[in-house]
Amino acid sequence: MARMPGAQWRPISVNYTRYGQVEVRGVVLHIMAGTLTGTDAWFRNPAASASSHFGTSRAGELRQWVDTKDRAWAQGTGNRSWISIENEGRGGDVLTDEQLDACARILAWAHQEHGVPLQATNDPNGRGLGHHGMGGAAWGGHLACPGARIVAQKREIIARAKRLLAGQEDGPPPWPGRLLKYVTGAPLMSGQDVRTWQAALTRAAFPVRIDGYYGAKSHAATRAFQRAHRLVDDGVVGPATWRAGVR
Repeated sequence: MARMPGAQWRPISVNYTRYGQVEVRGVVLHIMAGTLTGTDAWFRNPAASASSHFGTSRAGELRQWVDTKDRAWAQGTGNRSWISIENEGRGGDVLTDEQLDACARILAWAHQEHGVPLQATNDPNGRGLGHHGMGGAAWGGHLACPGARIVAQKREIIARAKRLLAGQEDGPPPWPGRLLKYVTGAPLMSGQDVRTWQAALTRAAFPVRIDGYYGAKSHAATRAFQRAHRLVDDGVVGPATWRAGVR
């Protein structure tokens, strides 16, 4: 599962698709057209047919309603591929300084957890930090969401996310001490170390689904990564391969 440390875990029991996230291309900014409290209540109402992975208040409170392995119902056909953030406020608002920090924390975490690149995008087929309106009719036709003033703040969110990551003192996660490998017919290896490696592959332009299971596609992507870095291309993630990819 993928729950963000530091976010209040406020799970909903309706209005999402369990295990429905196919990939994570990036993070999408929304505006609530209301309050965090009201939106929280609305997402728990079966009549809403709407939800979001995350939400922020204007004071910077950060909630997570939907695990990022699950599909939130936030932006039409973009739901399968994007993480969503609903921000308290109304059309025409700008995000508060506290909301900018909260969104930056989500983006930095999504970069580490899901391999989301720290870049802005206006393309529903792109990757990075996007906004609801960029998806057009296929994303529900909400062209004014979250509004031009918030769209203009995307680069500030990215800059803050980069500063957060640069300020970390622990460095990249060390090799977990076990060989990650795929054996046909055997149970798949799984865990946070697999997710970390899959995110590293994705950041290195060898994209895979970051689901925490080391299957045939992760094995194939690892071999391609190893060949590109002149390592033994056996598809096994040992110390050398880990250090080359997890930075």
